[in-house]
Parts: sequence; structure tokens; C-alpha cells
Amino acid sequence: MDNKNQDVQWFTNAQETLEQKKKIMIDFLYLDLSICQRCQGTETNMDAALEDVAKILDTQGYEIEMKRIHVSSREIATRYEFVSSPTIRVNGQDIDLSQKESLCQDCGDLCGDTVDCRVWVYKDEEFTTPPKEMIIDAILKAAESKLLQFPMGAVYELPQNLKVYFDSLDRQQDKL
Repeated sequence: MDNKNQDVQWFTNAQETLEQKKKIMIDFLYLDLSICQRCQGTETNMDAALEDVAKILDTQGYEIEMKRIHVSSREIATRYEFVSSPTIRVNGQDIDLSQKESLCQDCGDLCGDTVDCRVWVYKDEEFTTPPKEMIIDAILKAAESKLLQFPMGAVYELPQNLKVYFDSLDRQQDKL
């Protein structure tokens, strides 16, 4: 079974699980946790949000399933239809559909090129890391809707910004 079919099967199984056990599925996708402050800050805020919201959801019979996905290659980016780093998806739905980005010095330093990473928009303000409240809102809305969203149905193409990032990493490794 190829990766795409495995993911479709995962979502099908997840939908059944969600209906049976009231699960909330969260994916955290990122380029780098070693130096990127945006990815590190997003992980920190996500963990804090999960700690807070888990207590509420537990009383309502929900269980949270968390996947941390290091997007270390074009193949992984394509498999998960990754569009910007970092990304948080709740039940398959990106918590910020604005897809805004700005220069990320950390990821640029990592790959040796100019790279933009995600800017989170919450209540008409822009942030380089998602506020904890934004993450909590997304999780509670997913619990309220009780639906598992499927990833975007359009044909995925690796965004130019990620092409630059991975091309630059490849060039750095070729020099070694």
C-alpha cells in the first residue's frame, strides 16, 4: 500500500475511531526543533494548550491523539501535504487557513538560504507562534463539531518556499 493510500486508510480508521471513542487527532508538523524559535514556540504553546484542554475534554469523554511529524524531506512534505512550517492540524484541518508567512532567520540559517515560515493570524493579529488560546479554540471547535476533516482535495504541489528550503539543505549536504 503506498503512502497516500495509507493516509486515506488512516483517516478512514480515524473517522471510525472518532465516532466510537470520541477522539481528537492533532498533527504537529515542523521543519526544525533544534534551532527554529517558531517551531519551538509552537510546540511549547501546543503542549500548554493540550495540558489545559485535556482536562476539559476528558470530562466529556474525549481522548486526544497527538502526532509530531518532523518534515525532514520533500517526500514527507508531499505525503502530509505540508504547506508551511510549523503547522497544527486538528482532525485533519489546519487551525490557521490564512497561510501567511514571513522571513524566518532560524530556518534560513539552518539551510543557508532565505526562507519564510508561517505567521499565525488570530483575532486579526499576527503572531510568529500561535497563541495558546488559538490552539485551545481549534481543539474545542473540533470536539464540538465531532467531524474528522480530510486534507485538502486539490492536487498537492510542494510550495516554492519549501522547495528552496529542501534544495538548500541538499546543497549543504553535497558540500560535506
